[in-house]
Amino acid sequence: MRQRVLTLVSVIFFLLLLQPANAFADETSPSPSATPTSADAEPGGEETEPAGEVAEPPADGDYIRVLLVDRSNGDAPVPDVSLTVTDEEGNEVGETVTDSTGVGFVVTEGPGTYTVTLDEDTLPDGVELNSATATELTITARLGGATNAAFPIGTQAVNVVPFSEKLSVALMNGIKFGLLVALAALGLSLIFGTTGLTNFAHGELITLGGMLAYVFNRTVGLPVILAGIAAVVLSAAFGWAQDKGLWAPLRKRGTGLIAMMIVSIGLGLFLRNVYQYLFGSSRLSLSQYVTQQRRDYGPIALADKELAIIVIATVTIVVTCVVLMKTRLGKAMRAVSDNPALSASSGMKVDRVISNVWVLGCALTGLSGVLLAINNQVNFLMGFKLLLLVFAGVTLGGLGTIWGALAGSMIIGIMVELGPLFGVPSSIKEVGALVVLILVLLVRPQGILGRRERIG
Repeated sequence: MRQRVLTLVSVIFFLLLLQPANAFADETSPSPSATPTSADAEPGGEETEPAGEVAEPPADGDYIRVLLVDRSNGDAPVPDVSLTVTDEEGNEVGETVTDSTGVGFVVTEGPGTYTVTLDEDTLPDGVELNSATATELTITARLGGATNAAFPIGTQAVNVVPFSEKLSVALMNGIKFGLLVALAALGLSLIFGTTGLTNFAHGELITLGGMLAYVFNRTVGLPVILAGIAAVVLSAAFGWAQDKGLWAPLRKRGTGLIAMMIVSIGLGLFLRNVYQYLFGSSRLSLSQYVTQQRRDYGPIALADKELAIIVIATVTIVVTCVVLMKTRLGKAMRAVSDNPALSASSGMKVDRVISNVWVLGCALTGLSGVLLAINNQVNFLMGFKLLLLVFAGVTLGGLGTIWGALAGSMIIGIMVELGPLFGVPSSIKEVGALVVLILVLLVRPQGILGRRERIG
């Protein structure tokens, strides 16, 4: 068992190195404090007639164009204000006075860092600075033409969201994300527990569920719910075909687990490229449940689709656990997981049990892909991006245990969403969860719910 853990952890970090540079990158929105620099219209969108003379930009050479607006008065331009520009050494480069549109021009000697200083004594009547407004603005001018600089004065009211509200939103997002990871991790744990195979094509099985749902929804024309059910059924069928056509022959030939793991890496690369060839690299949306308003449920707010995702994932996990604990099929799966040779000598058909495990594991993984497609969008890398966190959840909870996979996945999901609240950049918020994984394994190498096993 210790050798399996070391091998799996090594390959997880190898997979982390293979992640594309932008795999977890989040799109950033422009700063809400950005101010339009056009002198032809006011920021409110209403064109106004200039009250006086309008300055003209220099005919050639490099220059700085400064726009001065009053934030406390609806971003109104502030005319007749003196501005001084100095270079990095403090030498004065030039002066300007804002025109009726709040614009002034200062010729510079080339690229560099400059400081624009406002003369408070020249402010018009009724315009005053407060402690939150700076009188200096540092800008970087580049070679060739104009460098625009917006110099807002005054302040705007900002709605401060309480930390408790941010925490509740992050916790709900973490629970939702953890359940999506848990569905895929449960399928991976079942396959690993019965066959010992570390399946690195498991991420592409997540993508398969989302892609099939998209095809049934957009191409066939089924509603999203029916398309999702069809996608789960076909994912289960693909699991059965995958075992019969690939893994069962390899087991019969006595192929080692390391060799089979390498085969799974090749299978994952093949499927990923097939998805990209068929669907392209752009993000695809389903026809329903794309954008929804959130509703308040006491201290939390959830959209209808988010509530449905949490309920469906929770019910599916509970039903799966009951099946594994109470039914004859579940007992057979646990028996094969504990000792395949003894199960076979007792008359149990091990190959049939393993086929059933592949069917159930791929169905759970396909459902994870369907719910992920409903929650976000469909992309050929959606499963590959999630694979590392799935492995982290399984390893953190304990290899080969369904309860460990569930516990580890929930911890990983919550830590990913809570990270940005405590200073982790959103673009690398998965790092916090992986740090927790490392710390826990240093103290308890077998995972949270894993069992100690003596080798030799």
